[in-house]
Amino acid sequence: MEDEQIIKWYLERNEKALKEAQNKYGSYCFGIAKNILTVREDAEECVNDIWHLSWNKIPPVIPVSLKAFLGKLVRDTAISQYRANHAKKRYKGMEMLFDELEECIPSDFDVEENFAHQQLAEWINNWLGELPKEDRVLFVKRYYYGDAVKKLAKEIGCTENQMAQRMLKLRKKLKMFLYRKGVSV
Repeated sequence: MEDEQIIKWYLERNEKALKEAQNKYGSYCFGIAKNILTVREDAEECVNDIWHLSWNKIPPVIPVSLKAFLGKLVRDTAISQYRANHAKKRYKGMEMLFDELEECIPSDFDVEENFAHQQLAEWINNWLGELPKEDRVLFVKRYYYGDAVKKLAKEIGCTENQMAQRMLKLRKKLKMFLYRKGVSV
């Protein structure tokens, strides 16, 4: 099923859109949610929530890429659920990712400072754009989608330790890049 047809059904308010989106992207969305939340039942609940969200957001939003649109919805929903659960001390899923990035991202970063937030995001995007494609993809899979080091290592055919070292080198490069921009970590 082509994404254009699924989006057309969303716009027409045809429930086939939900069924086809679930068939085509259900596993993809579940993988993202499971990486973030780590608990199968919570990931399933998160994925179920995004079908309702997608129904409410399309229209007025007309996604260019349905996969990217659903991926962002599930990631945002999973992170919100993670934060709620984390407040209850139930999860360690994203903690490891945040701990790994802690040495690169400013600890005194204030979310209320919208300009600073946008500037930091722009710098990180610029840094990612300068990386070789494989490093950029690995970094995004690890720190955006929450893929495990073991999974990434298997994908490119290296050991888990080699992948961990590669991620460490990338984080050090990010830290140095941000340092040169005047960001204190």
